[in-house]
Amino acid sequence: MPRFPKIKRHLLRPLLLGAALLGTNLARAATPAELLDGYVAAAQAPADARRGQAFFTQRHVAEWSCASCHQAVPTRAGLHAGTGKEIGALAPAFNPRRFSEPAKVEKWFRRNCKDVLNRECSAGEKADVLAWLMTLKP
Repeated sequence: MPRFPKIKRHLLRPLLLGAALLGTNLARAATPAELLDGYVAAAQAPADARRGQAFFTQRHVAEWSCASCHQAVPTRAGLHAGTGKEIGALAPAFNPRRFSEPAKVEKWFRRNCKDVLNRECSAGEKADVLAWLMTLKP
């Protein structure tokens, strides 16, 4: 049976607190601007909000466009084109929870881009769309 070093009780609390803080830092929230900076860096090109709007509203190779579910101007709730389920506003100024969790953002970009493009979006496409969404203000 392996032997583990004993941890003194008075050291346990700081270790647990440190682990909790590390976990919080790894799963930390992001701002839309931070996410945009990451996509621009990955694409190695500046974002273009007008190109993002065109990308968002036009149909590509699949039957749907982004606007099919999120509305052409995604400042209000939309309805999923397939299920009819309500989808909250996508523009960050109208829904502060949007574009605040990097893992969730990537999950939905991956899923939705496959619905619209039959492939994942490039970093440049994500940058363009996010740049346009960030221009939408109340």
